[in-house]
Amino acid sequence: MDWDTLIHNGTVVTVNPDFDIIENGFVAVKNGRIVDIGALTPDAGRSAAGECVDAGGGIVFPGFVNTHTHLPMTLFRGLADDLPLMTWLQEHIFPAEERYITPGTVGPATLLACAEMILSGTTTCCDGYFHEDAVAEAVDAAGIRAVLGQGVIDYPAPGVGDPSKNVDHALAYTEKWRDRSPLIMPSIFCHSPYTCSPGTLRRAKKAAGDLIFQIHAAETRPECRRIQEEHGRSPIAYLDHLGVLDERTLVVHAVWADMEDISILNRRRAAASHCPLSNMKLAGGIAQAVEMLRAGIPVGLGTDGCASGNTLDMFRTMDMAAKLHKVAASDPTVMDARTILEMATIRGAEALGLSDRIGSLEKGKSADIVVLDTGSPHLQPMHRPESHLVYSAGGADVRDVMAAGRWVLRDRRLKTLHWPAIRDAVDGIAASISTNG
Repeated sequence: MDWDTLIHNGTVVTVNPDFDIIENGFVAVKNGRIVDIGALTPDAGRSAAGECVDAGGGIVFPGFVNTHTHLPMTLFRGLADDLPLMTWLQEHIFPAEERYITPGTVGPATLLACAEMILSGTTTCCDGYFHEDAVAEAVDAAGIRAVLGQGVIDYPAPGVGDPSKNVDHALAYTEKWRDRSPLIMPSIFCHSPYTCSPGTLRRAKKAAGDLIFQIHAAETRPECRRIQEEHGRSPIAYLDHLGVLDERTLVVHAVWADMEDISILNRRRAAASHCPLSNMKLAGGIAQAVEMLRAGIPVGLGTDGCASGNTLDMFRTMDMAAKLHKVAASDPTVMDARTILEMATIRGAEALGLSDRIGSLEKGKSADIVVLDTGSPHLQPMHRPESHLVYSAGGADVRDVMAAGRWVLRDRRLKTLHWPAIRDAVDGIAASISTNG
C-alpha cells in the first residue's frame, strides 16, 4: 500500500448507494483519487501513507456540491434586502451590475466566494454569471471544481454590450475553457425565459452542445403568468416546446413547476436546482422538490447568489430545506436528513452530470473530502452523524477540506488563497459601491 494521504479516526459518512456509515473509519488517497476506504486503520496502512491525518473522532464526508451560484455577487451581499424579486432585480441588481461588474471586480469577488465555500465544506459549485472568463480564472486558482456558465441575456450586459453577440461570446468562452483545466467545466447560462427570446434560447442550447445548459425558470408567479400570456404555456412547457430540455439541462428554482411540468422534466431527463433560502427571502414560493425527487428527477441544492441568499454555506441551506418542506407538507418525515445530505452531495453531482466522479466517498472517485470537527458542545453527543450534518453543524465546524486530492483547507487555514489580500481588495470595491450608491 503506497498512499499519498490517509485520513483516519473518523466517522466516515460515505453517501454511497447504501449510505454506509463507517465508525472509526479511514479513507486512503493516491493521485487525487480514493483508493481505499473502510473500518479501522491498519498499522501497515499508516506506515505506507505519505501523510496521515487524524480526524480526531470527527465526521468525514464528501464535499458539498452547490448546484446554483452567482459567485461575483458576493459584492452585493446585503445591498438590497427585503424587496420583491422584480423590484430587487430591475431597480437594484441590474443597475449595480452595469456599474460595478467588471473584469477587475469579478476576480476578487469570486475569490471571496471561493474562500467562503471552502471554509464551509463546498468542493464543487455550479455558477452562472457575466465575465465568466475572470470567474473561471479565480475558481481555478482556488483549486475547487466548478461548472461555470457564461451568462446570456437579451439586454446589454457586463462584458457583452451588444446583445446580438451574447451567444457568440458564450460560445467563445466555452471553447477557451473546455480543455484548459481538469477542474473547470464551462457551461452556458441563459438568464430566464422572459429575458431571452426563443431564438436566443435555441441558439444558446445548440451552442452548449454536450455541456451543461443552465436557466432560471418558473421562479415566480408573475413569470409564470407572463409566459402563459405570451406563449400559452407554463415556463417549463415553453422550454420543452423550444427543445432546450434534455439530460444536459439544469433548471434552476422551478418553484412553480406543477405535476405536468414535473412530468416533462422527468421525461426529458432534465435536472433541477432547489434554492430554498433565496426563494424564501424573495417570497418566490416553495418548490415541489419532494415531488420532483419522487419522480426521479435529479435535484440538487443551491445557495443562489449572495445578493439574494446572503450566504454560500450549504449547512444553512440543508437545515432550511429540511424544515421548510416538513412544515409545508405538515409532515415531519419528508426531507429526512439522509435525503437532504444526498441532495447536497450525490444528487447535486448527478444534476451536474458528475456523479461518476464526485458526490460520495467510494473507491475510484475523486478525493473531494471534508473533515468536520465534532468537539464543540453543539455537536455532542452524536447518535446519527447525518443528523448532525443537516441539523446541528455549520460552516465554522469544518476543519479540513480536500479537493481532487489537494488540501484547500487544513486546520481551518486556507491553503490556496491568501485571505488578507482578498479581504482588502473586496473592501476597496465595497467602499466604492457604498459611496456611489
